[in-house]
Amino acid sequence: MKRRVFTIGHSSQEFSSFQKLLQQHGVTAVVDVRSAPYSRRYPHFSREPLEKALREAGIAYVFLGKELGARSDDPASYENGSVKYERLAKTEVFQSGLDRVERGLQTFTLALMCAEKEPLHCHRSILVSREVEKRGIKVEHILADGSLEEHSETEKRLLQMLHLEEANLFRSREEIIADAYTQWGDRIAYTREEEDGQAQ
Repeated sequence: MKRRVFTIGHSSQEFSSFQKLLQQHGVTAVVDVRSAPYSRRYPHFSREPLEKALREAGIAYVFLGKELGARSDDPASYENGSVKYERLAKTEVFQSGLDRVERGLQTFTLALMCAEKEPLHCHRSILVSREVEKRGIKVEHILADGSLEEHSETEKRLLQMLHLEEANLFRSREEIIADAYTQWGDRIAYTREEEDGQAQ
């Protein structure tokens, strides 16, 4: 069976609803990919209370925000104050985070967790999922209603949102997808001037 990773955004829901979504899909470990794992508006999703609640529900928790978060400590990952996802993905720290995800798959059913409900609004999709799939691991996004969206379908929505064709006479689908990732990544990437209110 092909290896698979889920992703999920905690959004504004109650923990009980979040737990049900995880259990619906057999998730046994949550990988927190927020750079800053705290929420002022939704304190039950801050690192310590979340880890405790998950443990009580029989679900493991691991923080990989340093490795797979959207904010980098590496100055080379920035351009004009904004993170460049392509650069961040190539860093040793980021790749070590992907290595840990791969190792975790040997024991757990994993869900990569961040804050945003919509996968396209979050680096877990535009940065992390893209790189996970490059390693031959299938990614499926758990949506707010409990349904699943394969990452390939998320990519199709990205192309539609940016009004890009899937392929044309002059460019392959791979080239167009890569351009879409760059365009959208530049729109949603963390910039150092931003306030830290919404952690990613």
